[in-house]
Amino acid sequence: MIVPGKPGEAAKTLAPGQTPADLPRNQPNDADFRYIRMMIKHHQQALEMTSLVPQRGANPTLKSFASRIADTQGPDIKSMEAWLSKNGGGPAAHEGHEQMMGMATPEQLAALRAASGPEFDKLFVQLMTKHHEGALSMATDVLQTGADVFVEEMAQDVIVTQEKEIAQMKTMLAP
Repeated sequence: MIVPGKPGEAAKTLAPGQTPADLPRNQPNDADFRYIRMMIKHHQQALEMTSLVPQRGANPTLKSFASRIADTQGPDIKSMEAWLSKNGGGPAAHEGHEQMMGMATPEQLAALRAASGPEFDKLFVQLMTKHHEGALSMATDVLQTGADVFVEEMAQDVIVTQEKEIAQMKTMLAP
């Protein structure tokens, strides 16, 4: 049986009785580990921001939206931590926030914590939109440099989900 390779790679031929699962898999590379470690931190900050919405936000649509972010990114973190453990990456190493696009600064987080009502809603949407745009950039980068299928699938999911959420946020507070 002939198994097509990735773009630019030659096809492989399997012996009778051999399955595609028997083929050697691409091993995770440094880009994969860096992306997963950084995305864990990125998601953790998104959870920190969304945790403020129920008490500080005014817009019911925004409250529902933030809840959906928390409901998806919490399990994503657990999945990424499991991937690190499975692949010998150990616990997520500290990556400086300044290295991650879209991360809110401590001052921006303090302003978000101090705001309430429509002011909070507007600031949350601004910060979360920037946060999501940073995640899109990180995901796009790892698709070019990573090697692991799980990481590729995670990055593609981030792109699809967060592009949709950015579009929703752009209309959420429109007059």
